[in-house]
Amino acid sequence: QVQLVESGGGLVQAGGSLRLSCAASGRTFVTYAMGWFRQAPGKERELIAGISLNGGERYYADSVKGRFTISRDIPKNTMYLQMNSLKPEDSAVYYCAAVRARSYFYIGESAGEYDYWGQGAQVTVSS
Repeated sequence: QVQLVESGGGLVQAGGSLRLSCAASGRTFVTYAMGWFRQAPGKERELIAGISLNGGERYYADSVKGRFTISRDIPKNTMYLQMNSLKPEDSAVYYCAAVRARSYFYIGESAGEYDYWGQGAQVTVSS
């Protein structure tokens, strides 16, 4: 079992920055690939960033590429999402998720692949 707890959401003006954290419990954190999803009202949950179990592979959705950075600190069992140059359209509930890795380079591509989810953190970007 893996428990995920997000923190760091909030309200920020357009152009500002926020950093989300996802703290994972359990000693098997290193065997999971991780991802950040977001879901805006009336929209489907979408993968915006993913990272392989050793951090060697990363994925970004086009909508956040160049502005967001995903990372993980394995000794601290924590994953991060640094969000810069935020836009109003980035407003959503952000979820971290974990999937048992199928290889060192594996990143889950869809929500259905992920095994564990955090409770979500609201990010609101004002114009």
